Amino acid sequence: MSTVTEPETEARRGKPRGSKMAGERPTTLGGRIVALFSNSIVNVILALVAVMWLVPTIGLFFASLRTSQANSTSGWWTVFANTHQLTIENYQALLGNDAMMQSLLNTVIIVVPSTLLVVAIGAMAGYALAWIEFPGRDWVLIGVVALMAVPLQVAFIPLARLFGSIGIFGTYAAVIIFHVSFGLPFAVFLLRNYFTNISAELLEAARIDGASEMRIFLRIALPLAMPAVASLAIFQFLWSWNDMLVALIFAGPGSQPITVEIQSQLRQFSSNMDILSTGAFISMVVPLFVYFAFQRYFVSALMAGSTK
Repeated sequence: MSTVTEPETEARRGKPRGSKMAGERPTTLGGRIVALFSNSIVNVILALVAVMWLVPTIGLFFASLRTSQANSTSGWWTVFANTHQLTIENYQALLGNDAMMQSLLNTVIIVVPSTLLVVAIGAMAGYALAWIEFPGRDWVLIGVVALMAVPLQVAFIPLARLFGSIGIFGTYAAVIIFHVSFGLPFAVFLLRNYFTNISAELLEAARIDGASEMRIFLRIALPLAMPAVASLAIFQFLWSWNDMLVALIFAGPGSQPITVEIQSQLRQFSSNMDILSTGAFISMVVPLFVYFAFQRYFVSALMAGSTK
């Protein structure tokens, strides 16, 4: 004969009839139907939003696999009924297009240094503004915040004259310097706020042990701020990769990225859809790959500070 201990009896007496513990599944048929219906509505809405968001990308992908004649006579959705339209000739033609391939290489040459310089300089400046005492630190922070409000357009003419006077207008360096200059204020502000959340006792213990500020930054602060650093790298990469306005002004004929080349192809060859759709899809899929590759760091940075 089983016995019931006094704590169990008290727990049963104190539990209201019909109540559920947190996370417990509904026991009644009505509760299960309501829970299933509620979850289904949320899932359906999220699925519809995801599909609507991906429709342009899916359409561009199938357009890149169709011939120029097929794209000019029917919509991309007809490929589901006529699968014979699919071909890889467009990608073969893109690989043979010297202008598009050179523009893709130019994009990499511009984006990689722009991203690395913004992350490196922004991380060092953010740590200095967060944990190193020096005269005028608050004024420097105020200046960084003020620079975030400066629009790109006001710097086009002054920087064009400056770059022309020093002989770098129309080169890779002009575009890279512009991207770094306007990416640094946000980078410094973001990483400075993240570095301030690091425990002061941890840094002080490292200083007592004889570690220099550079060693503390590299071995303690930077690893702890890796989610924010990765998020900043994603933002800077996407901005530099998708930019056309800055490159259209400061890049020369030999240093134009793929966004400018696609626009140039559209202006000169309005019926060249096989090259345009394929180049546009490659230009789109690279940032998507980078985002999904570093998604966990991006989410970690967004959630940082929300819980203790």
